[in-house]
Amino acid sequence: MRTRTRGFTLVELIGVMVTIAILAAVALPRFFERSAFEARAFSDQTLAMLRYAQKAAIAQRRTVCVTYSAVGTVPATVTLTIAKNFGGACDTDLSGPNGAAPYKITAPSGVAFSTLTPASTSSSFNALGQPDAARTIQVSGAQNAIKIEQETGYVH
Repeated sequence: MRTRTRGFTLVELIGVMVTIAILAAVALPRFFERSAFEARAFSDQTLAMLRYAQKAAIAQRRTVCVTYSAVGTVPATVTLTIAKNFGGACDTDLSGPNGAAPYKITAPSGVAFSTLTPASTSSSFNALGQPDAARTIQVSGAQNAIKIEQETGYVH
């Protein structure tokens, strides 16, 4: 009478090891390359901040100004200020959702704006939520550009 032993064959073990090696060669470098993730995160934060600026302008019926660091400045920054009155200068810090003033975000090291169209480093939303100009913002390393529509102020 023959007893059957349990276990894996040599072919099965080699197959599993080859599969793991292929996955490690393809997937692991993506996890250790942080710059792409940091650029995407900063792009998403900038998008959320611009939406917040537009909504704050509508809610408070005032002009909200957005200041960007210049193209190529590392790390990039975005700051929001608010006008004290209609048509006044933006000279008062706008508090962010967490209550800190000014509402400002700073990119991680190595992340900058690669395109600001138009080239001005400041823009604003009026009391109706409309921007002063249509704008396209590209963060270096991020795939999608941020766009602000002229007529509606929609940020996407």
